[in-house]
Amino acid sequence: MTAPAPAPPRAAPTARRISAQLRMELRLTLRRGESVLLTFLIPVLILVFFSLVDVLPTGTEDPVDFLLPGVLALAVISSAMTGPAIATGFERSTGVLKRLGLTPLSRRDLLVAKLGAVFVVELLQVVLLLAVGLALGWDPSGGLVVAALGMVVATVGFAGVGMVMAGTLPALTTLALANAVYLVLLFLGGVVVPLDELPGALQVVALALPSGALSEITHGALEHTGVPGVAWLVLLGWAVAAPLAAARLFRWE
Repeated sequence: MTAPAPAPPRAAPTARRISAQLRMELRLTLRRGESVLLTFLIPVLILVFFSLVDVLPTGTEDPVDFLLPGVLALAVISSAMTGPAIATGFERSTGVLKRLGLTPLSRRDLLVAKLGAVFVVELLQVVLLLAVGLALGWDPSGGLVVAALGMVVATVGFAGVGMVMAGTLPALTTLALANAVYLVLLFLGGVVVPLDELPGALQVVALALPSGALSEITHGALEHTGVPGVAWLVLLGWAVAAPLAAARLFRWE
């Protein structure tokens, strides 16, 4: 009698697959010098430079009080959209994602792992930026919980936008587009220029973007000027629509 064929290996539980991929995403992120520059150094440089050189129409007595909420929003853009979009785009073009697609790791598992890695990086960013802000004289008078909630919702939306780019476009196109969008949102996201200082048409566009909505929330929460309800609606809309689009359009190759 012939021996029965061995049973095929069982796939690891979903949580274990996601956890393993999340750890790999974090290692790869921290090894990429350009990713560290974009994610950590640029927001800090913007915060320090424009806090010490008072050249912006911030409308606050101390520039750091305006800049810190905006730079926190910029940190979300860089870590949730720009960096992951570029990295994932090149992983897709070099066949890394195609090989991952042959494993038990599903498209949903991959997207969840990448989003989890983004949240870990953002936590490090927030700690660093708050420490730098305190050193520059920022007064933490509350509102951090509301600002943090807005950043969490925005992260989901920006990650979805990044994965749509990375999962549908060639790598070099993703690189160019992600950096272009980053620069546009830098100026239309209330980071260095207050949204109410923009021309009327640009202000409407800015407030409809997730960057503008997030800026409204971080500024309103940390400066205690109140958070418009429409900002939450815009942000929640992006947080729902962008991930759904990514889950539908993302391709392994």
